[in-house]
Amino acid sequence: MTTTNQERPLAVLVGVQLPGVDDVEHAADLAELGRLVHTLGFDVIATVSQRRSALAAAAVLGEGKLKELAELTGGSGVVPSGAPERKNKARARRAAESGEDEGDGELGGDDADGADDDDDGDAGPGAGGAEQAAARRATIVAVDHDISPSQARNLERATGAQVLDRAGVIIEIFHRHARSREAKLEVEIARLNYVAPRLRETGGGGDRQRGGIGGKGAGESALELDRRKIRDRIAELKHELASVQREQSTRRALRQGQRRVALVGYTNAGKSSLMRALTGSEVLVADKLFATLDTTVRALHPEVRPRILVSDTVGFIKKLPHDLVASFRSTLDEALEASLLLYVADASDPTFRDQLGVTRGVLSEIGASEVPSRLLLNKVDRLSEEERDALRLEFPEATLLSAKIPADVAGLRESIIAFFEESMVEAELLLPYAKQSLIGEIYENARVVSEEYGDEGGRLSVRAHPAALDRLRSLLAR
Repeated sequence: MTTTNQERPLAVLVGVQLPGVDDVEHAADLAELGRLVHTLGFDVIATVSQRRSALAAAAVLGEGKLKELAELTGGSGVVPSGAPERKNKARARRAAESGEDEGDGELGGDDADGADDDDDGDAGPGAGGAEQAAARRATIVAVDHDISPSQARNLERATGAQVLDRAGVIIEIFHRHARSREAKLEVEIARLNYVAPRLRETGGGGDRQRGGIGGKGAGESALELDRRKIRDRIAELKHELASVQREQSTRRALRQGQRRVALVGYTNAGKSSLMRALTGSEVLVADKLFATLDTTVRALHPEVRPRILVSDTVGFIKKLPHDLVASFRSTLDEALEASLLLYVADASDPTFRDQLGVTRGVLSEIGASEVPSRLLLNKVDRLSEEERDALRLEFPEATLLSAKIPADVAGLRESIIAFFEESMVEAELLLPYAKQSLIGEIYENARVVSEEYGDEGGRLSVRAHPAALDRLRSLLAR
């Protein structure tokens, strides 16, 4: 079959349903992996799923399912015996045998339920999927688990396709979507940390460079040399990132004392749509995972005095690679330093409760769980009135809204203003004529209720947040 420029490369999803994971959760995990792979630029043609007590040590799947997967990719379905790691040959053989003992013969029925094998209307890796794969083979195998380098290598040799585990897919999406210098540096560090341990699985790593002075000694192998280059590159990137983050810290310090709201939540929950509706800014809105990787800060619109700043942060996802959480800690500082966190959840997603748990878990990890927060159940325009009533009973403290409904956005805006009004206090400031240049600073950080001018200067009655008031008083006292 001749492909056209419009045809996207194909991918197959692989998932193992482990004990303790029910059918609904397993199907949701695979559906989310499918969206990740689609965001990466691939069309999913089938899903190969298997129930097991654990991932097969050799190649994730047992022998029968491995051959079924290979039919979709054009591979042999067999891990060649001539593995480069000879010392582990016996262990690999035992692992493969243990995989067969897990019951490939009985699993044909176990994972044949439609929830696992259905994708975009196809029958999955059955007869229809095999016919489609015969015309165009999948070039990517995406595994919904974190797998070892040896498991990935064995899968690649059995399928003839590139293998990415869940962490690899997410890191590759971050790599493609990063726009700011800070995000690019953070993603590159995470990517190199992901690649480094997998270098052992590439071939041709046995040659050694000449030793030190006079050429004596074993010297450094090509593999060791590559690893050292990666360590050096990571150190260089971290040094550059530290410089960028100092600039970001300076900008955040300038906003210290201002009223700040941070939108946080699962990826594709509608944070950017709410950001655009609340601030009138042209932030990117796209129906795909991780459309936003950079923190955007805009003022609430129409503006109020003092200003309220709204931040749109990177979205979270289940099983987010640890290196990415660590790398984006500075980005998430916007949440840590906010006055109010708005947890945004897609109420139309049946798994939003689990997604909310993931969001709260990550924020707790960075120490933001103590920041005042509100729960926003977004996209309720997709729900029936009965479903909305059920959510109101289950989450009485939550705000149900849709970013597409102006009245809902206006109500959210008023509730944000009301939150900050509660913490504002009244005070009187004396502005000497010699310091009239600070009048703009006062109007920027406080609401001026009234002002009177006498011999000494202006007496301003204001309402402001206590921290902002302390800052203004220190400026006037200089």
